[in-house]
Amino acid sequence: MDQTAGVLQLAQETTEMRIICSLLCTAALIHAAELPPKAQPGQGALLSAGFVYLLENRPTPQCHASTIVETKTGLVAAWFAGTREKHNDVGIRVSRLVDGRWTASVEVATGAEGEDKVYPCWNPVLFQPKTGLLMLFYKVGPTPSTWWGVLLTSKDGGKTWGNRRKLGKGPLGHLLGPVKNKPVQLADGAILCPSSTEHDGWRVHFEITRDLGKTWQVIGPINDGKEFGAIQPSVLVHKNGDLQVMCRSRQRVVTTSRSKDGGKTWSPMAASPLPNPNAGTDAVTLVDGRQLIVYNHTVRGGKFPSSRNMLNVAVSADGKSWKPVLTLERAPGEYSYPAVIQARDGKVHITYTWQRKTVKHAVLDPAKLK
Repeated sequence: MDQTAGVLQLAQETTEMRIICSLLCTAALIHAAELPPKAQPGQGALLSAGFVYLLENRPTPQCHASTIVETKTGLVAAWFAGTREKHNDVGIRVSRLVDGRWTASVEVATGAEGEDKVYPCWNPVLFQPKTGLLMLFYKVGPTPSTWWGVLLTSKDGGKTWGNRRKLGKGPLGHLLGPVKNKPVQLADGAILCPSSTEHDGWRVHFEITRDLGKTWQVIGPINDGKEFGAIQPSVLVHKNGDLQVMCRSRQRVVTTSRSKDGGKTWSPMAASPLPNPNAGTDAVTLVDGRQLIVYNHTVRGGKFPSSRNMLNVAVSADGKSWKPVLTLERAPGEYSYPAVIQARDGKVHITYTWQRKTVKHAVLDPAKLK
């Protein structure tokens, strides 16, 4: 074996050892951690929890991938819905919280608009910039490896939508905008969209716009898709200005990376101490400086709870050490793809897929998350 080959083999073995170690640490965490019991509405930090729409006479057989945002006029939620994921009748539906009740959802986008044929819609993401119209990003296309990004805007807090436009193309192919989780607006006004692709390995990148979606800059990918196959990042903002992403991965852990220069460059992707059953997560920085993540504290397979049978909330002071503090769901079935925000009144709002049949909305008091 020549010297170059020996170095490459050593690097590969080191990478494999890091992954094995992270998996062993994850397994230990899953079995050793004392997770809180399923929370009950009105007790502790869980102030309330209920369906955005009832199971009886629901508008579509299935739904998935909700998103939530606060506007000047209240909360707005969206999700994709239709016969089933990937079906050509899947569109984007929107509902608003008015006087404490969610309005009947309205389909605001389909995959037939402006296309050569009918395609399914995917992964809506709502975002309200500091100035400008309410934005609704979503994807259209036959599969996640071939889809493209589309943007709608609303002038009236989500009641009506228009100005549909494709985001265009970039160095990685079709621009997507935020792939699942909400953007963050940086101090200079730039909107940093956490994104990812699946056509050349699972890789995380960022799409930045400084003119509300008219033009875009792409940063990354920040991982090679080999050591960690990661997608669907969410962005945290630390007190010192550092940015951090938490990502879904194929390696049974939530992965993470940090930036010290406003998202221009990122540290090598690494395993966090949190498990991941190859399912979407979302995270938010609280006004008190803590970081909060909503995730499935499980891995795929094995004894119950596994996969997407359990949905959890964890908090961290530094984005490195995480403490599970609340269990939203723990039962057979799927509870997945959370979205989380903190509203102006300090309450934390979470929406997530409930059994692929409806969207559930939970409200937390973060002061009671200990």
